[in-house]
Amino acid sequence: MLTGIHFLLSYQCTYECDHCFVYSSPNAEGTLTARQIRDTLDEARKIGTIEWIYFEGGEPTLFYPLMLEGVRLARDAGFKVGIVTNSYFATTEDDAALWLKPLKELGIADLSISDDAFHSDEKETPAKRALAAARKLGLPVGSICIEPPTVAADVAREKGAPVVGGGVMFRGRAVDKLTAGLPTRDWESFTECPHEDLQAPGRVHFDAYGNVHLCQGLSMGNAWQTPLSTLVKEYDVAAHPIAGPLQSGGPALLVKEYSIPHDAGYVDACHLCYRARQSLLDRFPQYLAPRQVYGVK
Repeated sequence: MLTGIHFLLSYQCTYECDHCFVYSSPNAEGTLTARQIRDTLDEARKIGTIEWIYFEGGEPTLFYPLMLEGVRLARDAGFKVGIVTNSYFATTEDDAALWLKPLKELGIADLSISDDAFHSDEKETPAKRALAAARKLGLPVGSICIEPPTVAADVAREKGAPVVGGGVMFRGRAVDKLTAGLPTRDWESFTECPHEDLQAPGRVHFDAYGNVHLCQGLSMGNAWQTPLSTLVKEYDVAAHPIAGPLQSGGPALLVKEYSIPHDAGYVDACHLCYRARQSLLDRFPQYLAPRQVYGVK
């Protein structure tokens, strides 16, 4: 059951992290407007099951007045609201408090702050300053920490086969920046999607181009062409040319279904899925969008 809509408020970001799912950067395009947010929230109410609205990106606080208006609109509509940020603005703890106090006043229900080596390798970081300020304000806050890939032996698997840890999902820029030299597994072993329930998604991401993402770059459809509430009501995974095979047999079936050229092995299921989808961009542009999430114009 769909209970959450995550607004990709903008693809623009202060950073250009190697692990970014959506290829965000300071030069990335695509930012929602207040009117688009308002209209989408109206559609969210029609769905009837939505409980949570998140604002993320990119970096949502780059468009701070717009984000605050979105939070206010969502709260007024009766939704619980969360924000995901890299807290670049936290030059000092006091400054962080200035940015965060309005969120406390608006009554957000969750604040998630990216705090890892991809964002800063310093001991004293903006994230740590923002976390401290948020706790003093009494905000419901937590950190998101994704470490660079590590390789270890999985004793539960035959002969202690190497596995990749660290929490990186090999989608977006991570595929181009972080997969080199990592151990791989036979492509045919990836027979399920380990992270997304494509048949009955619990949340979707919504961007400024109207794409309703089941997974980053895998769209249910376009809400500027078909109203969001209608898309959700009529969504049928079996009829979806990409999600259907992924649900039935994972990335391996997607490769077989469309005879996609492939390597012998991939780091994980996301890695194979992302590469397979890249090969299908021109064939299914309405379902694999926007192209910039795949590192292309």
